[in-house]
Amino acid sequence: MNTGLYIDFEKPVIELEKRIDEMRELATDENLELGREIRLLEHKLKKLREETFSRLTRWQRIQLARHPLRPYAAEYIELMTTDYIALHGDRAFADDRALIGGFAKLDELPVMVIGQQKGRTTKEKLAHNFGMCHPEGYRKALRLMRLAARFGRPILILIDTPGAFPGIGAEERGQAEAIARNIRDMAQLETPIVVVVIGEGASGGALGVGIGDRVLMLENSWYSVIGPEACAAILWKDHPNPVEKAPDAAEALRPTAQDVKEFGIIDDVLAEPLGGAHRDPETQALTIKKAVLARFQELSALPVVELIRQRHEKYRKMGKFSE
Repeated sequence: MNTGLYIDFEKPVIELEKRIDEMRELATDENLELGREIRLLEHKLKKLREETFSRLTRWQRIQLARHPLRPYAAEYIELMTTDYIALHGDRAFADDRALIGGFAKLDELPVMVIGQQKGRTTKEKLAHNFGMCHPEGYRKALRLMRLAARFGRPILILIDTPGAFPGIGAEERGQAEAIARNIRDMAQLETPIVVVVIGEGASGGALGVGIGDRVLMLENSWYSVIGPEACAAILWKDHPNPVEKAPDAAEALRPTAQDVKEFGIIDDVLAEPLGGAHRDPETQALTIKKAVLARFQELSALPVVELIRQRHEKYRKMGKFSE
């Protein structure tokens, strides 16, 4: 792990890990017997990890969802699938690189996989627009989903976005209409859809590819109508620095996987390695793959008419209404 990239509350854990690594190097280079000291530090590290990551606040979980080392959609596609064939373009305006997708196999199951991609380096972040889709990204996603339905392929969608891109050009090209059309048409697609929120699930940016028969979230992801900073800017607009109130906004929004499951918005929460998905991407990818394959097996047994009926019912019963 790159110990130069961490969140503030991770720092004591990272520093102790670094100290243990240095002692191991010293023991090897100088031929010293430091086994007892290393074991004591490893015991201390285990306890510190459990104390740190077993009582995370909502704001800390949001920070983990944004961790600079957290796996992105492209990495999960590489780890989980084989025979991936990337498809490009919306056949109307452009190829939005904030959204990636194509045909692939999950074990031996042919699927269409679609993901929102942020990018790791500065160059990649700019190329992928930080995971914020333009309308052509949502139209590209819908094109791929319709293609999947035509060939009877189930659809896997990986959500990780701070929101749909709010620029003038995106609005001029019909951002809201593209998201609304996706929501409408995804409700009617005649093939199973499994959605996994792997990081951030912000507002319509996530919902534009978020309609599924089963919706899962990773333990340290979040899903909400608005991000905590934007919420804080509205609720505490008279505060000298509203961003400082983001942790309070996170508590008010209750956007974590555990909260959203309680609200009945999602179906299941998938466990992460202690400390977050970035600690063991291979294990995390395997967890996602197993969960997705199990849901596809369950959904594939349903007749198409029943599949769509249950999908409609799933979303109709969300929320509370009073007259």
